[in-house]
Amino acid sequence: MTFSIFFTKKEENNADTTVIGIFEGQELSKTAKAYNKTQNNFVDQCLSSHTNFTGKAGEALSLAHKEFTHNHIILLGLGKKEDLNNLTFEEIGGELLIPLQKAGAQNINIHVEGIENIQNTTTAEIAAHLAMGLKLKSYKFTKYKEEKEADKKTKIETITIITDADSAATDLYETYDAITDGVFLARDLVNEPPNALYPESYAELIKNELKPLGVEVEILDERKMSKLGFGALLSVGQGSIRESKTVIMKWNGNGKAKKGDRAPIAFVGKGVTFDTGGISLKPGAEMDLMKMDMGGSAAVVGLMKAVAKRKSKSNVIGIVGLVENMPSDRAYRPGDIITSHSGKTIEILNTDAEGRLVLADALTYIQDTYNPEVIVDLATLTGAIMVALGFEYCGAFANDNKLWEQLKQSSDNTGEKFWRMPLDKAYRKEMESDVADLKNLGSLGRYGGACSAAGFLEHFINKDTKWAHIDIAGTAWWKTDKSTTPKGGTGFAVRALNDFVENNFENKK
Repeated sequence: MTFSIFFTKKEENNADTTVIGIFEGQELSKTAKAYNKTQNNFVDQCLSSHTNFTGKAGEALSLAHKEFTHNHIILLGLGKKEDLNNLTFEEIGGELLIPLQKAGAQNINIHVEGIENIQNTTTAEIAAHLAMGLKLKSYKFTKYKEEKEADKKTKIETITIITDADSAATDLYETYDAITDGVFLARDLVNEPPNALYPESYAELIKNELKPLGVEVEILDERKMSKLGFGALLSVGQGSIRESKTVIMKWNGNGKAKKGDRAPIAFVGKGVTFDTGGISLKPGAEMDLMKMDMGGSAAVVGLMKAVAKRKSKSNVIGIVGLVENMPSDRAYRPGDIITSHSGKTIEILNTDAEGRLVLADALTYIQDTYNPEVIVDLATLTGAIMVALGFEYCGAFANDNKLWEQLKQSSDNTGEKFWRMPLDKAYRKEMESDVADLKNLGSLGRYGGACSAAGFLEHFINKDTKWAHIDIAGTAWWKTDKSTTPKGGTGFAVRALNDFVENNFENKK
């Protein structure tokens, strides 16, 4: 869904619907009081006859009256003043979209200038975050569906947010809109079917999306990767007829690197475009969801779009390993011993523990080639993290306390929930093999499986490198709608990592 969002000081006269805020306990905002007065206390009368509407955050009550200037007035629940912040306004914006659609609204005025005395935010931020929530919730993946005639007739066209801080809100929303575009790209990638999104097509899509924004894109094919010794990544993809790829994306927001410049920050993403498990075949139930096993790479690509669109004053490198894990007469097997880009040998115990192999080569390459200040990798890596945390939090492993605190702050700022998990030498030790340097499966199976997977990856991190591993297996795909995220691919971590870059690595001059 696409609609235009504007910020102005005065109402647009062509609007068919207006939205005004009500605090919890049916307390009228300044604008609600003004409307109530001009409509002969009609708002008070409606509230007294709709006692189930209390003004809780995200509640909506649609009113119609023949004397109204507009077809509808929607009373929007704001919740308690003391609970309101930028994130709650995003959630309220997302919740508002549904009643607007049900009302058949096409041109909408939303009043925020009457929402005052909210701590830790400004009127401009309230307006911009409300708008961001509306846009985030508006996402639909309908590329392969025929549009119904009824949907064509009831589309929202314009949303005008009325605020005295219209200029500042417009500037803020321009940035938020760029970030949202990155989220939407990540959602699109995860939602694409695996017959359309496979390593080669994915690599081309990345180039087509990012190069026009000024991102340098380099694609490594199998021949190049073979010369570089990407034995772990190539082993995962060798069972598929689809050729594996690695894509390196560079955003030079501070200009070309010169001697003495700050090292870039790097993001690494697992891009298994479909994961059958290989020879260690997964159960058939819900295997269709394994198209989302490239969610880590989608987050990295979405992040690169966000930093490029908002012209971030930072130098950021993203790398994604793109493979398809299929069973065949060419596929790698349990019992194989392979050699990674680092030179470390790996005993294969289970071909479904493949994501860590893809990440291992990418992690080594990014360190050896670019020596980044910090590395963050993202992957839908283990079912074990879902056993531990469910679908609300991702698991975050960090080898540096300051790095974790930075990630935690960005998690809090954006509402994308990170939970710190332990890195311990016991988990690293567990991944050592009797017949090779390492093995790709821990001795305890699913018990502590997310931690042993992180322990495996830590073997590929240089001693002085600050590194975090983010396991998003439970958060990259949701089966139910949430306030600002429709079910399906979530685009999880794009916003948090954009915040992480913005607040810790940008040149603010």
